[in-house]
Amino acid sequence: MTDPGGVAADQLRAFIERIERFEEEKKVIADDIKDVYGEAKGNGYDVKILRKIVSLRKKQPHEREEEETVLDLYLHALGMLGPDDDPGAGSEPEAG
Repeated sequence: MTDPGGVAADQLRAFIERIERFEEEKKVIADDIKDVYGEAKGNGYDVKILRKIVSLRKKQPHEREEEETVLDLYLHALGMLGPDDDPGAGSEPEAG
């Protein structure tokens, strides 16, 4: 059914109702995720770190490596990471 304004009211209504259902489902899922984080916190886990791990697991290995490399570069530039703090330091014997 097309209204005088050229809008198919039934189709539009169906889209809106589907979006509303998905929004409600999204809220339920978000609440479930919040509950899981709360449960983990209650068992002594650091929720901030868990969120970081979930974020890292979404990335491809090369994306994580690139991000870590840039982070190390910035930390070195700011003097927040010395040579002894470098993750690769000490992995090879020194020549001498």
